[in-house]
Amino acid sequence: MDKPGTQDFDLEGFLPYLLNQAAEATSKSFHDTYKAAYGMTRTQWRVLANLGKFGSMTARDICTISHIEKTKVSRAVAALEAEGLLSRSISPQDRRAEILCLTERGRVVFADLGQRAIDYDRSLRAKIGPEIAAQLDDLLRRIIAEGNPDGDED
Repeated sequence: MDKPGTQDFDLEGFLPYLLNQAAEATSKSFHDTYKAAYGMTRTQWRVLANLGKFGSMTARDICTISHIEKTKVSRAVAALEAEGLLSRSISPQDRRAEILCLTERGRVVFADLGQRAIDYDRSLRAKIGPEIAAQLDDLLRRIIAEGNPDGDED
């Protein structure tokens, strides 16, 4: 029995659920692009995109930035390396860590997919309209800042 002044929990009205559903819908929609063009998984695309944007880094750095599990990143790194899209080298600061970087071919693929991502983003923003898109950008950035005020994951 509900206490006075309480209401039943509605998952579909729960903002974190709605945000997750929106992220999944847009991510799956863009997935078709990189899957068709290069046979990549979502994690492979995210690893490639991070290396393309931020430059050389460790798998641990990618896990931290992208909030992806270590095992998924490891599998993605191995697949991207097998495709000749990234290379590994031992870190001079920590010989247990490997520095990942895009190969020349990886940079070409990143540039191609980056342009496709720009086109996808432009199309999505056009569908919702520029004013709503700008408001959504602002709101999402505020939610991100509010949800992680000190930069810690936990």
